[in-house]
Amino acid sequence: MSRLKVIGSYLSPYVRKVLACLELKELDYEIDPMPPFVGNADFARLSPLRRVPVLIDDGLVLNDSSVICQYLEDKHPTPSLYPRDIADRARARWLEEYADTRLADGLIWRLFYQRSIRRRVYCEPPDEAVVAQALEVEIPVAIDYLETQLPDDGFIFGALSIADLSIASYFRTASFVRYEIDAMRWPRTAALVALMQSQPVLQKLARYEDCTLRLPLAEQRAALLATGAPLSSETMGTCSPRPVLPRTS
Repeated sequence: MSRLKVIGSYLSPYVRKVLACLELKELDYEIDPMPPFVGNADFARLSPLRRVPVLIDDGLVLNDSSVICQYLEDKHPTPSLYPRDIADRARARWLEEYADTRLADGLIWRLFYQRSIRRRVYCEPPDEAVVAQALEVEIPVAIDYLETQLPDDGFIFGALSIADLSIASYFRTASFVRYEIDAMRWPRTAALVALMQSQPVLQKLARYEDCTLRLPLAEQRAALLATGAPLSSETMGTCSPRPVLPRTS
């Protein structure tokens, strides 16, 4: 069996979701941990929307985190990351979609992108009006709905699922720009995210994320190798960043 390959940065919530699935299913994989905005022409051929993650399984190339996770579930069903009950499975997919779109819009594209990517990659100041709108309106509205969908404690469907992973992934990336959930206002969301961050799989990935976060792009591969990350021998990354359009999934 050929080794699976993932293309995408450890800091991406979409990539984190896929890596967590691979880790939980104990699948052998390697990663080219490059952000989409430095992908070369080969990357563009694999990812026509210039987005991550990309999964390569032998001759099969898949884009979109939800498509990839469902593929991994279908091909490697144990342990299952989707509820067995049909209604619960549908709800899990909906919450995954909600995280990938509604949460991502506020936490990633309006907050993390402005406060981290624009500053560190493009050397541009953040648009503080966009940030303020995210913090005061977009993110609170998104979490208000989420709070109605979550249990008082524990995983959403009793066991860890794709829904839990998806939701936690976006708050993890938002924490890199010091966003914290107001546990008084949103106790269920705060409890779920804290529970997920305590899981060994996310703690393992967090070591690689922290290594990536504190270093310039040119120094990250060497540091990740020293940390034991399963890096590919070659990268599709370049040194010249390109604009990346917001995604919807």
